[in-house]
Amino acid sequence: MERDKIGIITGLTAEARWLREAGFMVQAGGGTPYGAQRAAEALAKAGAQGLISFGLAGGLKPGLKPGSILVPPAVIEGSRTYVCDFRLMEFLGGSTGTPVLAGQKIAATTHDKALLYQRSRPAAIDLESGAVARVATEKALPFAVLRAVTDPAELDLPLAAMVALKDDGSVDLGKVLIAVLKQPKQIPALIALGKDAKAARAALIARVKTLPARTF
Repeated sequence: MERDKIGIITGLTAEARWLREAGFMVQAGGGTPYGAQRAAEALAKAGAQGLISFGLAGGLKPGLKPGSILVPPAVIEGSRTYVCDFRLMEFLGGSTGTPVLAGQKIAATTHDKALLYQRSRPAAIDLESGAVARVATEKALPFAVLRAVTDPAELDLPLAAMVALKDDGSVDLGKVLIAVLKQPKQIPALIALGKDAKAARAALIARVKTLPARTF
């Protein structure tokens, strides 16, 4: 499989831009399960021979630091577990050994994260990988996941972070500003989260730069 036949589903439009420059087929899903499903279906229709769920994730496993790279062996969604393709995992640098959880909403508090971790011991949670796994299974396409941890399990998310994305995957600065004005005390936490997100994106970019031109 050539690099330009791999379809990557991202949350952010910024991620989509530099992945296209790296030679992949890309669609931004806006960070929602429905958006990721539509993006994955569009890539499959366009001729993608494999799908990758790509972007940021919230840490659930205690001790995972911002910027930790995840290539999970499986995605847990409800009562179903989708097994990732071995060859695509090897292309991404090899499995990191622990599944990720497909969420329907962001895990915002340390309490929520702890509860989710206790159920099935996933490394992290994101809102897109479940939809990508479902579409890949329906289309009989191999799939894998490449994520980097932003907020660790030990961190509560500020309110402004919960309203940051538009449906197209761009940042809604207006909503972020309104949320900050309502609760100015969250500014230090928002700044800290921004630094963690920067570390996560840097880790993803570094990993993409190491990927070979061919998978299999």
